[in-house]
This record gives sequence, C-alpha cells and structure tokens, in this order.
Amino acid sequence: MPNEILKKITIAIDGPAASGKSTTAKLVAQRLGYLHIDTGAMYRAITVKVLEEKLDLNAKEAIVKLAQKCSIRLEVEDGITKVFLNGIEVTKKIRTPMVSRSVSAVSSYEGVRKLMVHEQQKMSSHGGVVLEGRDIGTVVLPKAELKIYMVASVEERARRRKKELATSGIDAEEKDLVNEITDRDRKDSTRLTSPLQKAKDAVELDTSHMTIEEQVEFIVERAKNILRQEKHI
Repeated sequence: MPNEILKKITIAIDGPAASGKSTTAKLVAQRLGYLHIDTGAMYRAITVKVLEEKLDLNAKEAIVKLAQKCSIRLEVEDGITKVFLNGIEVTKKIRTPMVSRSVSAVSSYEGVRKLMVHEQQKMSSHGGVVLEGRDIGTVVLPKAELKIYMVASVEERARRRKKELATSGIDAEEKDLVNEITDRDRKDSTRLTSPLQKAKDAVELDTSHMTIEEQVEFIVERAKNILRQEKHI
C-alpha cells in the first residue's frame, strides 16, 4: 500500500479458537504496515502464571490479584510476535495444551478482562493496528473502522491446531482437539463477561476452504476500500 496514506484505521478480527485469526492478522498488519496485537496471547500469558502458581482455576479473586501484578509485553522480531511475561519470554509456553485448556476459565473473569482491555485500548489509541481475539469488535474496539468475524469448521480448526502444535514438538490426537475446541467454543460463547459473538457490523469470513493468502487479501482489500472511500489516499 502506498506510503501517502495519511490516516491509519483500526481493524478488529474476531472468531473462535483456531479459525485462523492470529496468522491472518499478523500478515494483514505486515501488508499494511500496522501493529499486530495478539490479545489472545495476553490472556494466555496470564494463564501461564496462574498455572505456575498452581492456583485453582475457580479462584477468581486470587487470579485477578495475580493478573494485577503481571507485566505483559509484545515485541515483533523478524515478523514474529514474541510474548514476555514479567520480562521472561513465554512465546512457546503459551501454546501448550494445558494453557489452551485453562485460558478460557482465566479469561472469563471480569477483573482480568478489564485489565487486558485497558491495555489493548491504550495500544490501539492512535490507529494503525490489527487486533484479534474474541471481543475486539464488540468490547475492545467497538468503533473500529473494519471488523471481521472469522469462522471455520471444527474439523478444519482441529487440523490447524494439530499442525501448529507439531511445529512446537507437541503431538496431539485430532479427535481430542475437536473435543477441546468444541468445549472452548461453548465456554467462550456462554461466559457472562464479553462472550464470543459477532459484532452487528462485522463482515463474516468463512476460512474453511481458503488459503492464508486469500484470507489476507480479503481483509487488505476491504481496508483499502475504506481508506479510498474516506479519501485518505
């Protein structure tokens, strides 16, 4: 995209687990010269700490207090977003099966979400960002100029998660991942605080049979159209 663009919009990408949000958001940000903020990684980092401290996942007050003491930093290095928890890199650790099974409980607590949303909104205050998660278009960035809601079949999402885990040396059964993702969908969609849902003005994108390149192009073209309509190029 040309360097003459004067204004940078905010892009919100939501969707269930393993729908392709993280990879697509990262590449969209690279194409547009925007900052990619992986909000799910922030909740996963808090979950890592909860598990390290061996807290009961039902210990709401203790988890919120622990989150208040945590420092999370995202850094992009060679196109890869690295996650730091209290100064220690946890990029690989946040993707372990145990964290995946536990993050929905930790992220459901209102106190934890308020902390994370506040940080995410600060990062996004000047535009030029691509945020992805489960409540970006509805809670974090309700006024985002472009909202995308990504979906895919459970079977396809399980295949993607298996491949992702394999790159980290973790072997997982696809049927187990189908059950895990289905359970995660149920928890995310029914939680009282910021449940997973499609924003009314979001564009739905079914990625079940799309390549990553096609997904990225779909979103980039819509971002360009918005900028053209607003006469910012």
